[in-house]
Amino acid sequence: MNYEFEGIDHVQLAAPEGCEQKARNFFAGVLGWEEIPKPEILARRGGAWFQCGSQQVHIGVQSKFVPAKKAHPAFLVRNLDRLREHLQQNGIPIVNDDARGGEGIDRFYVDDPFGNRLEFMESAAEHPSTIP
Repeated sequence: MNYEFEGIDHVQLAAPEGCEQKARNFFAGVLGWEEIPKPEILARRGGAWFQCGSQQVHIGVQSKFVPAKKAHPAFLVRNLDRLREHLQQNGIPIVNDDARGGEGIDRFYVDDPFGNRLEFMESAAEHPSTIP
């Protein structure tokens, strides 16, 4: 094979026209992700980009927008319980899911401001009790 995959550069989530401020409020304001500038030619299309760890999350404007309720990105988090508390304090509804608990995975789901499903997860090996 003459090629190899290095990983994921970014995930794109769709949102309706005029989504930019709600995206900033949630992804930067609530989650604390840094907004990164879009290239000028792409900025004309609307939306916003955010840095999440070593990957990016792009919020793109889609006409006739319909939120993704099943397809979703899953974000690895250190101190997941703290994130859960933070989101609840900000009025974000949490859907806990222990289906992978037997694998040592703690996870929950939230909807972004546009109704797209987001998963946040942490392995037992990364549990806060083991992180300084």
